[in-house]
Order: sequence, then C-alpha cells, then structure tokens
Amino acid sequence: MPRLDDILDQIKTREANSAARQPWNPSLCGDIDIRIASDGIWYHEGSPLRREQLVKLFASVLRREADGEYYLLTPAEKMRIRVDDAPFVAVQVEQITEPQPSLLFTTNLGEQVVADAEHPIRVEFDPTNGEPRPYIHFRDNLDALISRNVYMTLVDIGELFRQDGHSHLGVTSQGVRFDLGSIDE
Repeated sequence: MPRLDDILDQIKTREANSAARQPWNPSLCGDIDIRIASDGIWYHEGSPLRREQLVKLFASVLRREADGEYYLLTPAEKMRIRVDDAPFVAVQVEQITEPQPSLLFTTNLGEQVVADAEHPIRVEFDPTNGEPRPYIHFRDNLDALISRNVYMTLVDIGELFRQDGHSHLGVTSQGVRFDLGSIDE
C-alpha cells in the first residue's frame, strides 16, 4: 500500500477513535486556567506546560462546541479553556505526489492531517493590515493555524488561477483546490 494510503488510514482511525468525538455530555464544571496561545504553547495559571505528554493528553480531549468555546471533556467533567486563535499550529507541510498530489501537514504536537474536502485550507485576512491568517481544519471542529514558513511554502508551490475575474493563487491536495488569496491589488 502506498505511503499516502497508510497516512490517510491512520488519520481516519485517529479521528474515529478521538476522545473528543465520544458522546460524553457532562455538565459544565466551570473554567480552568488553561490557555492556548496563538503560537500553540499551552499555559496553566500563566506558566507554560512543559510536559509534552500532558499537553497531548489535554489535546486529545479538547473539543470546540457550537457556542464557539473550547472545552476539555471527559466522561465526568467539562471544563472551559481559553484559546487565543487556533489550538494547534501546522509547523510542517510535505508534498506527496503519489498516488495523487496531496499536502500533508504536521502540527506542533506531531499529529498529521492531509488537506482534502473534509480538512480544507482557508485563509482569512486581517482587516487592518491585510496580513493572511491561514488555517487547516484539523479534527473535532478544531483548526490549526498554518505557520508563516509553512504558508510561504504553500505560496511557493501555488499555481495561478482565475476566479470572478481576478487572479488567485491556489494549491491542490486530494483533488481539491484551495484558494490562498487574490494576487490582484
């Protein structure tokens, strides 16, 4: 089986078995002083959490609900945390060409996702300075902010296309084209 198929199978299995997808619905226990900064660093009571395994454990039970809030969820507890931007950061991208062109992203916690129709790339632009804020939909209603260097890689491999009379730059993965933005001024 080609490497990409193995990766896609692993991602589907991880998503299907995600603790955050369990039908747990405990009552809100309150807020906990955990914050995920925009650079992906987790803080507890103002201090960075340095134990990677603990951060990965918390990340495995992280859920974003319909109210837009983020919760750590177990069968017995539901605790709200703060997330400055997105809970994960895509820190690496790899182009895979076989069996079809695909973009494999790796997050700051070592999890992987392939951009496709279920895991789209989107780019928002800051209204004050026009700076791009690119994201990839990751899992469990959660996104990963695409780091600047990864975004620049996407720009480098992007291809021009026309849309609504404007020139755009886009990348394709798993047969889906993702718009990185208009290049017209």
